[in-house]
Amino acid sequence: MVKIDNALLDKVGQRAKESPRLRMNFNLHERPDSPVQRLLNALEPGTIFPVHRHRHTDETYIVLRGAIRLILYKEDKTILESCILDPCDGNYGFNIPAGTFHNLEVLDKGTVIFEVKEGPYTPVTPEDILEN
Repeated sequence: MVKIDNALLDKVGQRAKESPRLRMNFNLHERPDSPVQRLLNALEPGTIFPVHRHRHTDETYIVLRGAIRLILYKEDKTILESCILDPCDGNYGFNIPAGTFHNLEVLDKGTVIFEVKEGPYTPVTPEDILEN
């Protein structure tokens, strides 16, 4: 059993601050091949996410703390939608349909999101990255 509280968010957030990537996962699933991938993702401004897609699964983000800008793209690299997810403003999360190119920008220090997608874990391949 894992209690998701401020102490856990603080702990994972501190690890993100100390990481060269400025982000840190805390997996709630047991193995990379688990059928559901559930995790906390602590994020700091300046972390870089390529524009990417997950062809075989939806991906859901719920912002627990802080704020992010989520950007969805068409395959021709034009922006389909951009929205700010900030629980203080009543915008909590987004479900990204399978195959949708997306990335995010971290807007606040100490941001933590809850992320869910179908497993097993599949690394993003070069054909799933939309180059600028």
